[in-house]
Amino acid sequence: MRINVVGTGYLGAVHAVCMAHLGHEVCGYDTDEAKIAALAAGESPFYEPEFEELLTEVLETGRLRFTTDPAEAVSGAAVHFVCVGTPQQAGSNAADVRYVDAAVSTIAAHADTPGLVVGKSTVPVGTAQRLSGELAASRAAELLELAWNPEFLREGKAIQDTLHPDRLIFGVTSEAAEKTLHQVYARLIERGTPHLTTDLATAEMVKVAANSFLATKISFINAMAEVCELVNADVVTLGRALGYDERIGRKFLNAGLGFGGGCLPKDIRAFSARAGELGASDSLTFLHEVDKINVRRREKAVQVATAMVGGDCLGKSIAVLGAAFKPNSDDVRDSPALNVAAAMHLKGADVRVHDPRAIANAKAMFPTLTYCDTAEDACRNVDLIVLATEWDEYCSIDPVAFRSVVRQPRLLDTRNAIDRDYWVGAGWYVYALGRGAMAPAEG
Repeated sequence: MRINVVGTGYLGAVHAVCMAHLGHEVCGYDTDEAKIAALAAGESPFYEPEFEELLTEVLETGRLRFTTDPAEAVSGAAVHFVCVGTPQQAGSNAADVRYVDAAVSTIAAHADTPGLVVGKSTVPVGTAQRLSGELAASRAAELLELAWNPEFLREGKAIQDTLHPDRLIFGVTSEAAEKTLHQVYARLIERGTPHLTTDLATAEMVKVAANSFLATKISFINAMAEVCELVNADVVTLGRALGYDERIGRKFLNAGLGFGGGCLPKDIRAFSARAGELGASDSLTFLHEVDKINVRRREKAVQVATAMVGGDCLGKSIAVLGAAFKPNSDDVRDSPALNVAAAMHLKGADVRVHDPRAIANAKAMFPTLTYCDTAEDACRNVDLIVLATEWDEYCSIDPVAFRSVVRQPRLLDTRNAIDRDYWVGAGWYVYALGRGAMAPAEG
């Protein structure tokens, strides 16, 4: 099947590569010439495990190509996936859908054969119905139909999530559209992947509701961490205990610095904004508290770090290990780690940052911080180490060997990622969010 993917950012590039891997003839379209040139040369514009290898593999088959020519991308395609961004509007919590609107308009302007326009971008509920009406009134009314097929990618596991998804959601208005989507995902469906067919609005709701639930679960355990710190309880043990209850489950009950990135924060805000537009503000009031709890964990980390260096950051040297919002990614959008680093810098600290993959993006966002090539360089002669992103290489640091690197053996573990007892046994003073402080035995 010939497929056109509009937008070759993180979502679009991954989707295009995976569709070609499944055997389809795919053309990725974008207006960003540099991005298209890089992808066509087999170079990834972002870091994602396994992506560049798969990109190279499918380019060699001839089933995948990239272009900045919309007519070339749209012409002859049976399916057009819309994979553009929906950032938060400036000065508002609402989602900016101008790129989605532009993508659909571009497809309608160049369509020359019957096809299905399939939205994958995360949009406010009701967007698909509006776009369906606009397509019906366009020059391509007899050629194009709209469907919605939300994405559920996790950065760091995007290839796995596309080729081995938990479920497929098909929001359609006709049996023909459903049949087309079954053809697109035939190999996954034959493998037994659960798939649900529904209406456009429900398909949109599945995505925003899923993100809202995940964000709520993360903020719930972080709220419990706030209480644990007041009563000397252990939030890690609490999370494990709750996870044994099959009604609750263990995933996303890892207390720490909270969530970030380009999806959860802006998606829960956009969902709340849309609820307000629909006259249902009270229904999603809890999401405001979810957002506030998430922000408080960053503030708590800065407060604890300040206390650990004597109550004043001015003139102190602090290493921040991690800049990406999560491990196995170079994404620094709304990164808790980078936010904490910047906040301590503003309080007068000499902040030294290391990240295995995200340094270039971090420099572009916060150029005034000091960036180091290795974790050891970042930690040399510092008064405090803040573990802010739980990369494997940080979790495997030898605390015995590292004592000779730092000025003061003090660690703030914002992700509850290290073996606290082992580090304390090696002579470190450790504070873990939701667990409190643990000092080495005297003598």
